Amino acid sequence: MANLEPMMEGNFLEYASYVIIDRAIPDIRDGCKPVQRRILQTLGNVDDGKYHKVANIIGETMKLHPHGDASIGDALVVLANKDYFIEKQGNFGNPITGDKAAAARYIECRLTPLARETLFNKHLTDYQPSYDGRKQEAVCLPVKLPVILMLGTEGIAVGMATKILPHNFKELLQAQVKILEGKRYKLYPDFPHGGLMDVSEYADGKGKIKLRAKIEADGDKRVVIREIPASTTTESLIASIENAAQKGRVKIGGINDFTTDKVEIELTLPRGVYAEEVIPQLYAYTDCEVNISSNIVVIRDRHPVIMKVKEILVELTNNLVELLKRELQWELDQLENKQHWLTLEQIFIEKRVYKQIEECKTEAAVTKAVYTGMNKYKKMFIREMNDDDVKRLLEIRIRRISKYDINKTRKDIDDIVAAIKEIKSKLRNMKKTTITYLNGLLDKYGKDYPRRTKVESIEEVDVKEVARSNIKVSYDPKSGFFGSAIKGDEKYNLTLTEFDRVLIVSKDGAYKICSPDDKILISAKPVYYEVFDQEKGIEFTVIYRDKKKNAFAKKFKIEKFTRNREYEIIKGKAGRVDHIFVGDDKSKVDMDLVLAPRQKLKKAKFDMAEVPFQGASARGVRMAPKPVAKFILKDK
Repeated sequence: MANLEPMMEGNFLEYASYVIIDRAIPDIRDGCKPVQRRILQTLGNVDDGKYHKVANIIGETMKLHPHGDASIGDALVVLANKDYFIEKQGNFGNPITGDKAAAARYIECRLTPLARETLFNKHLTDYQPSYDGRKQEAVCLPVKLPVILMLGTEGIAVGMATKILPHNFKELLQAQVKILEGKRYKLYPDFPHGGLMDVSEYADGKGKIKLRAKIEADGDKRVVIREIPASTTTESLIASIENAAQKGRVKIGGINDFTTDKVEIELTLPRGVYAEEVIPQLYAYTDCEVNISSNIVVIRDRHPVIMKVKEILVELTNNLVELLKRELQWELDQLENKQHWLTLEQIFIEKRVYKQIEECKTEAAVTKAVYTGMNKYKKMFIREMNDDDVKRLLEIRIRRISKYDINKTRKDIDDIVAAIKEIKSKLRNMKKTTITYLNGLLDKYGKDYPRRTKVESIEEVDVKEVARSNIKVSYDPKSGFFGSAIKGDEKYNLTLTEFDRVLIVSKDGAYKICSPDDKILISAKPVYYEVFDQEKGIEFTVIYRDKKKNAFAKKFKIEKFTRNREYEIIKGKAGRVDHIFVGDDKSKVDMDLVLAPRQKLKKAKFDMAEVPFQGASARGVRMAPKPVAKFILKDK
């Protein structure tokens, strides 16, 4: 047993980490599990506008995916049935009826226009070697959509699971526009099944929803189900109705399933039974009403984290701004390179610099002649000319020179200058640029994705806004615990909502951003203890001493975080926080130094205005050349 323990510890943890990060949980950036990312990359690699056999796509994907063809085929069918990124041809099954797809050798697929426009950019994609080192696979696709919320997903890993409900494409993009505009918005799930939905307990992805089938009474003796709840199929729904009928909970005369591309399940009623009494029974005793819980776990920075829908959308919106900025910068670089070359070519030909190399007899003389001739017009250069530019100029053929069109080149340069000006204008206002991009997608594709699941108007409540502050938390200095189950010192008492977070900065230089859990251990007594603004973050100025009493000052901002995770202001917590101020402190500090034999320097001064803002983990600026015994803050 003793020999197995280290092997179990190492191998099991490695296996658990692999399943969580590389199989079951999607990455927040592109919303894909690894198998989905590899399928989409493969479709992008082979895309020529024509349909491809699914069997061929599976085979190509296996070059990137170290698992069997069945898992790839199943994932491709599920992804295709989302109707966003894969265009289908053939029988891909029906999620509503539960029918399975035909064999991979009979069905075909290709990328949709939406996928081509929003999922790929090889110039902005980071690659890594595939499992066998023969291919390069994308670390993350540079997607411009909130894919993780569009598709929805579920996965079971070792010790954790995720279930993210799908949301409406159009509403997600509209919400992103409102985020950029600083406006309020609401977001609720949307399912291809349709149906009715109660979102009063959705809690921004931390709670659950109630789904109902759309049931209509066609007269007194006939009931028709037109839409079914997500997570059910017509087959499972009919089975639940038959089961309820067998137990005497619902009285029906017969069931007829006329479903094609639209759901139509007809229930005929026996004598003495009427539609108005059967419909409530169907909701009470069958799968015509189901509850679905949402449990959002995603991979962020190679770590699984629990997030809310709006937190994810804000982060993805910020990522979109950066991605569009990188795209524009890349386009700008390409245009500037082209402008640089056309300008050199124009000078070389129009100013007849090439004539100066006719009598040169060595390569060095030719190169020197080109540099000498071109440098006369250096003011026209876009940037400095280098040896590669000279080599390219010398490769221009006589035929090209003889047919050189001055007017066309000048027009090309003018067009490039205009394009550069336009891109620089976009880069100056990325918020406006991003809003314009999102509105363009909405105009182009929004009509293809109408909302299918109806939200009851009386249930449309933003639970975060109306949440009561009814959770009392405290910190106990004796035990070092914080939480709702702790009865601590009165000065540490706070009343929170379930959505609030408390920032606790400890004397030893550690900090945590804690949710109102029952009981959390804090490393040392707090020097700062307050509700944390998760949208704005908070700026701090800190004075601390290490274990040798060397004094340091640092300024930083706490923004992004993983809740209940301990971070360090003082590396290794080897020291203590002497003073902490909220905001950018610019006061003067006098210091009494630790006295040592024959030490002449006894005092020192420091101006806090000289301290720059850095990361929370940075060491900071040293305040005095010797250890410090005491701080005297003048303007405090």
